[in-house]
Amino acid sequence: LHPLAVAKICAEEIGLGVRSAICALLHDTVEDTDITLNDVQREFGNEIARIVDVLTKIATVMDSNTTQQAENFRKILLTLTDDPRVILIKLADRLHNMRTLEYMKREKQLKVCSETIYVYAPLAHRMGLYNIKTEMEDLSMKYMEPDTYRYIAKKLQDTKRERTRYINDFIRPLKEKLEKSGFNFEIY
Repeated sequence: LHPLAVAKICAEEIGLGVRSAICALLHDTVEDTDITLNDVQREFGNEIARIVDVLTKIATVMDSNTTQQAENFRKILLTLTDDPRVILIKLADRLHNMRTLEYMKREKQLKVCSETIYVYAPLAHRMGLYNIKTEMEDLSMKYMEPDTYRYIAKKLQDTKRERTRYINDFIRPLKEKLEKSGFNFEIY
């Protein structure tokens, strides 16, 4: 179900279109099955085959690199493609991997978290995907620093009512002024 989850993240959370969803569905196909890039090209065309090819190359490069080489990998990732959809699909792929870390062995969890912190979270930030960046960082902390993560989560839970009241008190006068001025708005 991983390719479906990645395609869903691409469409719903990043806002990519149909071609990107197709690429997300196919992103591991060449790497994990007997289907070749020529098969993908024949069935889906050059554009989708090109994106799947770069995604396959990225997976190969990442598997052969260590965390120490994260900056080199980031540069490779940015120069491998002139199509930002490749990076966005790769970020969706990594986000889904992070969301399912609980099913991996501890050493694999730490490796994936380390790569995420040093490579993928900064890329998400650079691409303006702040919610994805934050979720990647939060999930990385959950596995890399579990005691700190639990401590912070408890503190946030304990102060939630206080923080909500503070935010509402802050928003109230802004909301009143905007409504009085006739603006159509949403506050987050």
